[in-house]
Amino acid sequence: MRRFLLMLGFVTASVAVMAQEQAPQKLMLSLEQALEIALSENPTIKIADQQIEIKRYAKQGTYAALYPQIDATASYQRVIKKQTMSMDFGGQTQTIKVGSDNSFNGGIAMGMPVINAQLWESLKVSALDVELAVEQARSSRIDMIEQVTKAYYGVLLAKESYSLFQRVYDNAVSNNELVKQRHNVGQVSDYDLISSNVSVQNALPNMIEGEYAVVLSLWNLKALLGIDLEKDIDVVGSLMDYVSLLDKGYQLSQIDLQNNSALKQLDMQEQMLERALKISKLANVPSLSINAAYLYTALGNDGKFFVKEAWNPYSYAGLQLNIPIFAGTKRRAATREATLNLNNLQLQRQNVERQLRVGIVQYLNNMQASVKKYHASAATVDQAQHGYDIAVKRYDVGRGTLVDIDNSQVALTQAELGRNQAVYNFLTAKVSLDKILGDYEFENENKK
Repeated sequence: MRRFLLMLGFVTASVAVMAQEQAPQKLMLSLEQALEIALSENPTIKIADQQIEIKRYAKQGTYAALYPQIDATASYQRVIKKQTMSMDFGGQTQTIKVGSDNSFNGGIAMGMPVINAQLWESLKVSALDVELAVEQARSSRIDMIEQVTKAYYGVLLAKESYSLFQRVYDNAVSNNELVKQRHNVGQVSDYDLISSNVSVQNALPNMIEGEYAVVLSLWNLKALLGIDLEKDIDVVGSLMDYVSLLDKGYQLSQIDLQNNSALKQLDMQEQMLERALKISKLANVPSLSINAAYLYTALGNDGKFFVKEAWNPYSYAGLQLNIPIFAGTKRRAATREATLNLNNLQLQRQNVERQLRVGIVQYLNNMQASVKKYHASAATVDQAQHGYDIAVKRYDVGRGTLVDIDNSQVALTQAELGRNQAVYNFLTAKVSLDKILGDYEFENENKK
């Protein structure tokens, strides 16, 4: 019997261990880990990386125009009605038909540009196109970092709020139990009991909404990370871990836009349009190319077409010079179009830079306001907590009321919510500012 019980205990323990190993494990993520996953798994980032490869292949295709173009050619022609020629022989006109029923040409032809200013300039445009794709991919990463970081902070805010509402609910339940005990011995009135029950019921909806907010914010984070939405994840840390960032000063004079991705892309597009303008002007420049071929030709009537003697090789090599003279107004119109496109882009860049500078001022003001709100709320939290503790003790000794406890609890809750919201607003404004600046400074700061 003892041996059986030992075996049963061993089997039960083994099954419990196996069940624990097979149970899905919750994935705990820090901000750095979340960013790492997003930058490797999010489809938007993958598409941006593939776009770079597409542009590189396009560049290779453009450079291929510098090399000789070699083709194997073949053609066959069947004469339906031969050409007739009339010739004068001694005052008499004789008519003869010339040509063969069948003709064939086949061989290898080669062409290669020697001087082609438009082609050379287009190669520079292709190189800029690849650089633009790389910058667009960097912009996608910056956007993804902003979205994931804000989503991460959103989870932290939702968890802080849920924890706060749960604490309020727990306090209401605890006070309600105390009131019930005192009501049972006749120390408090029915009104106090009803008020206590109402306080519990009022605290419950906020706690439920807070719980749903945490779930929704986690789903949003999972969608941005590009992982399975059914995966159980959570984040580590709290908003208070980032309070040290609020003490750092951020001045408008210290900020520049040299790394802003939008402006960099516009600068590259401007260079491409300048090249396009130059290409349109180079359409008036002569071009020179080499042509060569080694071909076989055969002419013959039916029955004689496939004999060896019908086939004769010939080859040639030469230079072809093309001098543009007149093409209507096509080249002039193309030049004017390229000039206007360049002017429009320059105006667009000026407008974008103005908007970015307005955004910088806005985010800096939001950060400064959030810092002030945080310090004011933090001081209020300490006082509100002390007031709540006094209200509870006063009620315990019969010198206070439930209304005092409820009022102090509301004041404490509002102060804590305001403090958490101030930290969240500061962090999200800073992330938006870092996006404009086009750097990853906030990533390094979080690792410190």
